[in-house]
Amino acid sequence: MEKDTEIRARFFSGDLIGLFSRLFNSHVVRTHTTRKEGEESEGGTALSITILQFGHLDRVQFACKCWLPEKHLCSWLGTKAVMADRSSPSWRIHCRNSLLCLFTVVSLLFIVSWFFLLQSAGRSRFVLLPSLKNHTVSDNSSVGCQNQYAFGGGAKWGDNEEILKVFMYDLPPEFHFGLLDWKPEGPSVWPDIRKHVPLYLGGLNLQHSIEYWLTLDLLFSEYSGASPSRVAVRVYDSSKSDVIFVPFFSSLSFNIYSRTRKQERHSHDKFMQDKLVKYLESHEEWKRSGGVDHIIMAHHPNSLLYARNQLWPATFILSDFGRYPPTIANAQKDVIAPYRHVIKSFVNDNSTFDSRPILLYFQGAIYRKDGGLIRQELFYLLRDEPDVHFTFGSIQHGGVSNATQGMHSSKYCLNIAGDTPSSNRLFDAIASHCVPVIISDQIELPFEDIIDYSEFCIFVRNSDALKEKFLINLIRGIGKEEWTRMWRKIQEVERFFEFRYPSMDDDAVQLIWKSILKKVPAIKLKLHRSKRYSRTLDASVQKEPSAFVVPHNFW
Repeated sequence: MEKDTEIRARFFSGDLIGLFSRLFNSHVVRTHTTRKEGEESEGGTALSITILQFGHLDRVQFACKCWLPEKHLCSWLGTKAVMADRSSPSWRIHCRNSLLCLFTVVSLLFIVSWFFLLQSAGRSRFVLLPSLKNHTVSDNSSVGCQNQYAFGGGAKWGDNEEILKVFMYDLPPEFHFGLLDWKPEGPSVWPDIRKHVPLYLGGLNLQHSIEYWLTLDLLFSEYSGASPSRVAVRVYDSSKSDVIFVPFFSSLSFNIYSRTRKQERHSHDKFMQDKLVKYLESHEEWKRSGGVDHIIMAHHPNSLLYARNQLWPATFILSDFGRYPPTIANAQKDVIAPYRHVIKSFVNDNSTFDSRPILLYFQGAIYRKDGGLIRQELFYLLRDEPDVHFTFGSIQHGGVSNATQGMHSSKYCLNIAGDTPSSNRLFDAIASHCVPVIISDQIELPFEDIIDYSEFCIFVRNSDALKEKFLINLIRGIGKEEWTRMWRKIQEVERFFEFRYPSMDDDAVQLIWKSILKKVPAIKLKLHRSKRYSRTLDASVQKEPSAFVVPHNFW
């Protein structure tokens, strides 16, 4: 009489079956051995293996009956019998040779493993092949690879918008709103903008007023809440900020105090700059970074004329680089910001190519120095053209009103280099929907990484513009359809150059903050590299901070 005795053995990690258990992500791995009494003379023991798979199939069962000496079987498996019951394997392969049985078992396991691998290759729940698209590791949990600090600095704010964390110095009012005749009430150095917003000075002062708009925007960030359109927010812990903002109205200080009074060796503007440098040197924020993470506004070409040589490691916000050596200011380190246009915007512009009678318009200072000498030469080339308006003009005696009417009536507006490569005239033209003709080889344009100026501006090299009839023939050769396309494009992009309070999506204020945000990775890199040998510095040697050393090639 034949009697089957089944021996069940459990395999642990580290064994051969344990390896396949992990490969299949199985929850139960069992083996069964069956010995027939009639075959004891052969020392035969039947081996059956059952793998329960809870991933793609409920159960996968296969068995291999191998006649092995029982002591060899236990030695190979490294297990002991724990219980016995009866079982009927669904599939058996009989092997008389122990080595052949081992080879057969391994082969079967290998084949079955590949079968499930092929079946599972497209399924994200299979632990060995996670989906690379969404980095899902299981059915119930997933890990996204979105970077919370995509620009190396900003934190998340609102609806997945990058936010720039800005620490602002509490400078005394004489450096900012005190220049607008605002006087503090109480201990705060800032006006309560919920009650009253000090007005900026008018006239040509407006064109360099970015310092006013950016400071107001930071103050307003305390009350605006988690707005998805906000780009910069004020923080009060400098160690947690991305940049350090210096709210010195340097352009306004130059416009008001640059002239030297009687019996004074230096102007009050220079006194303010010297005082600013001392203020910054005395604060831990500047000492910690040497000024690398500081943001300083110097939009007027002559503003910060004396302090720039000491504050050059900071990021400057400028109108151009015309009066800066490349070791003090350059495109890699600093930010170019637009002028605030002086003439009125052309609201509800329904004009057409034919309704604008003036072909080419320029009104301003004609006789300039340095790069502005080209204005004089162009004046003599164009003054006799019948539909060209090229005259001297200033802000006085209704100059702004006349310029507004003239630009609104012109198809093209000249933007020619003056004492510096840039001028407010470009942004006056955009506000007038008058296609700008830019003649300035060294001009730097704001936000050019996101704005293609060639879609709505005409660029002419200085050397070509001075050729007889070159410029006028180029302009006359542009057809009505091409002009209309550029005219429409101007109306699409003009919002990028508008300064508003409170700021709005993608206006000039927000785009300036975004430009600064893009500088944060480079700022962080400089700071981190500067700390490489901080542990090896001799603490007994007092060195002057590098921020106050003029570059070797400055002179």
